[in-house]
Amino acid sequence: MKLAPSAILFDMDGVLVDSLDSWWNALNSSLKMFKHQEITKEEFIKTYWGHDLKGNLKRLHLNPEVAQFCNITYGNHLDYINIYPDTRITLQQLTSYRKAVITNTPTGCARQILQKFDIEQYFEAVITSDDVKKAKPSPEIVFKACERLEVDAKTVVLIGDTESDVKAGRAAGCRVVGLNIAADLTIQRLSELTALVQ
Repeated sequence: MKLAPSAILFDMDGVLVDSLDSWWNALNSSLKMFKHQEITKEEFIKTYWGHDLKGNLKRLHLNPEVAQFCNITYGNHLDYINIYPDTRITLQQLTSYRKAVITNTPTGCARQILQKFDIEQYFEAVITSDDVKKAKPSPEIVFKACERLEVDAKTVVLIGDTESDVKAGRAAGCRVVGLNIAADLTIQRLSELTALVQ
């Protein structure tokens, strides 16, 4: 089945870059700093991955101050982030499409990552949790990106790797492509996206 989207929206963490370890480490150094018990990687993946930082801190019953600290510390953990091997080539192959990043990662961190791997130029817009009142799974970030790209959400393809992405895309009326997660279509590698849309 060929998709002919008016634009493609990409989640960043877990789709374009592998940043799981960097977030887990940044969160734990913040927790340590605030004398809170650290969390295991399994627990992080199960309960916190894919959710926005402010929401995660609420779950941990922590002061929102930690979010600020975590975002600052995050810069010290950028070495743990790797770009997936097929990210750049896939983005190059999709140059004819309008593209945006929609991420629950705060703006400062998101831009640092996109610049670190020199992929920012592939996107017309970068919408983060700072740009919306409610982060994913709320569809607000999707609507905001569509507004910025001047496209209708129903004609857009969203690619994500977490339940939050799938819920946000479906609530906005997009076609959702899941990366190793059940969605309207599921792919195992980002490079498979090219065949779906071309």
